[in-house]
Amino acid sequence: MMKHSRPLIRGLKKRVRSFGFAGHGVWLLVRTQIHFRIHLTAATVVCMLGAYLNITRVEWIALVVVIGAVLIAEGFNTALEFLTDLVSPDYHELAKRSKDVAAGAVLLAALMALAVGFLIFAPYLLTAESG
Repeated sequence: MMKHSRPLIRGLKKRVRSFGFAGHGVWLLVRTQIHFRIHLTAATVVCMLGAYLNITRVEWIALVVVIGAVLIAEGFNTALEFLTDLVSPDYHELAKRSKDVAAGAVLLAALMALAVGFLIFAPYLLTAESG
């Protein structure tokens, strides 16, 4: 092997290892966070309903974006909770506020997803009901 390719290979190994760390982070979310599992279950049901109703490509895009937003928000919320617990193991009002704001962001993302889901699925379900 030529000498100039070693840094490239080392860099590639570092990138692959980073994906491993990220995968471990997702696994921690799934394993330790009940709300993340609830969101995943809801996303699965929504995707199954979308497939059953044969929603449009644009509707799929909207669903993917809002589902992703909820899961990402839950991930950031969990990361902030872990970090807050590390730096402030005892009760502190600012630690509580940080956690509450992060949880509020997840709630806002979930409400946005609910609104998008309603806007997408209501016409299909109302048409099916009247027909």
